[in-house]
Amino acid sequence: MVLTNEELKNIYFGAYEFEETKDGYLQSFQYSKKQIEYFKGAFEMWYERCTASTAKTLEFTTTAGKVSFDYKIIWKGSPDTFELVVDGFVYGIVRVKDILDTGTITWDLPEGNKNVIIYLPADATVLIKNFTVDAKVERAAKNEKVLWLGDSITQGYGPLRSSYTYVSVANRTLNYDILNQGIGGYVYDKKSLMKMEGYTPDKIIVALGTNQYRDENMSAVEEYYETLTGIYGDSIPILCITPIWRGDSFDGFPIMDAFCEKVKKIAGSYKNVKVVEGMKLVPHFPEYYLDNLHPNCLGCEVYAKNLVDAIRKIGF
Repeated sequence: MVLTNEELKNIYFGAYEFEETKDGYLQSFQYSKKQIEYFKGAFEMWYERCTASTAKTLEFTTTAGKVSFDYKIIWKGSPDTFELVVDGFVYGIVRVKDILDTGTITWDLPEGNKNVIIYLPADATVLIKNFTVDAKVERAAKNEKVLWLGDSITQGYGPLRSSYTYVSVANRTLNYDILNQGIGGYVYDKKSLMKMEGYTPDKIIVALGTNQYRDENMSAVEEYYETLTGIYGDSIPILCITPIWRGDSFDGFPIMDAFCEKVKKIAGSYKNVKVVEGMKLVPHFPEYYLDNLHPNCLGCEVYAKNLVDAIRKIGF
């Protein structure tokens, strides 16, 4: 059977809102129109990436033996993948660099009833339609709604594998209903924080600072948390992840360490904010990074495991 776009929305996670194009594709957005307009005027890099398919997934339970869908790629950032994960095991990988900008992806599924996750590319903008499956699908059950704010690491650059971003790996355990507003090159910027009509998260995670650790003035960080709590109140739990290690700036490490301590102090001053020290999440060795800045698959796997452990330890 072929799902209508309305039916497809039921198993589509990671979107704030949807639009259908004239040629019938379903496009999803993780930011509101006002936020997108802000990015358009603020910085081209942010604008290009704010509509990417970041952490967007199709998740369902089914007995089907085959699934397919038509796709259209309207923007590409870095090499990335479509991926099929069944009961936690990666069954299919399609690399964006190896396919045309429009086409159809088809995967065979293992026998029996199973939990299926289809990951869309993290650093490309993908539209889909004609989702076809040969058995009924049931929407995946999710835990809390979580707004996840961050930079390129949170968006998913580094592993070059959509199912292996640290957010994706961590969430296979946490099972949050995520709205991922990670965006390449991003910083603590209060102007992008806007109340999204009809959306109130149960929790918020903030993983920022890597791109501004040399800032001596901490007013941007202070204003960010003040604005964030002003929008969502002081009853919604917020987790602050301070910047992780970056090996491309050894001379700046003491500066970065000092910046992390300042962020920890500012964020920790709010009663609803808990802090996880990013420097303790990924080992300080190049083997864990694509470029000494963005964690690779190994780095993301370790990051995710340590983050999940930290979240459970502090009761977030």
